[in-house]
Amino acid sequence: MSRHKPDVHGSFEHISVDLLDRTDCRNKLDSLSDVTHIFHAAYIEKQSLAEMVAPNLTMLVNVVDSIEPIAGNLKHIQFMQGTKYYGSHLGPFKTPAKETDPRHMPPNFYYDQEDFLKERQLGKRWSWSAPRPHTVCGFSVGSPMNLSTIIAVYATISKELGLPLCHPGTPANYKVLYQLTDARLLAKAMTWMATEPKCAKEAFNIINGDYIRWENLWPQIAHYFGMDLGPRRRIRLTELMADKGPLWDRIVEKYNLKPYRYEQIVSWPYGDFVFSTEWDIMSNMTKARRFGFHDTVDTEEMLFRLFDEYRNNKIIP
Repeated sequence: MSRHKPDVHGSFEHISVDLLDRTDCRNKLDSLSDVTHIFHAAYIEKQSLAEMVAPNLTMLVNVVDSIEPIAGNLKHIQFMQGTKYYGSHLGPFKTPAKETDPRHMPPNFYYDQEDFLKERQLGKRWSWSAPRPHTVCGFSVGSPMNLSTIIAVYATISKELGLPLCHPGTPANYKVLYQLTDARLLAKAMTWMATEPKCAKEAFNIINGDYIRWENLWPQIAHYFGMDLGPRRRIRLTELMADKGPLWDRIVEKYNLKPYRYEQIVSWPYGDFVFSTEWDIMSNMTKARRFGFHDTVDTEEMLFRLFDEYRNNKIIP
């Protein structure tokens, strides 16, 4: 379910629905009486944290209100959280973060969604769970909050301009510990959480399982793209990439890439957010291991695999 049909392969039925519209949800989802599992990953960005609560809670409420009363065999509802649950977006926080850590000062729509589901689930046969990934990497057109794509497009544009690859973040950002989550790993973990009875009514940190520092990884990224390593400098991507749409169109034509619009594949504000973090971002994976999920991903190998996929699929040259 989404507003627009995703550009993905596979056998599935797509339902075009506006989750903010209660009536549209009721009308479009009234046939889903055989649903057993709901995976809720909808998200709306707003200017302030307070403004994000109402729309993000509304989408979840509308889905549950539309499907739960008619799905007699509903078993599980899973909704997406993240490291912002611990206040990672607000400044330094306790690391490695554990699922038992206390909430920070609201607003945080994760809390509102969680409280809603906890209350709604009381006395019901279905259960809920919540994964907490950080900086999910993969590729999805129309979901440009994807760091691996941002790095790939930034490097491609820099190379086309004959520039070295400069880390665009702050000096502190270059040195702090950071973590990422492979989309494939997250999907596997989500399936495990939704089908393993022990995971009922639990939240789990889901990251690759290792930590990086950009000062160690950035030279390897430059080498991958066949570029010189440039000096570290603070580059505000939102500002300096705002006029690069026409250049990207020329790159697409020159290298016969898939004709995705510039804004479909990259969110420069998200890149600025990632590269301005000046404190360690670390999640503890012990709980997931203790409950039975032992998969890990090497973050360096993940990035280079994704870059290869982007090239093979004509996303970058």
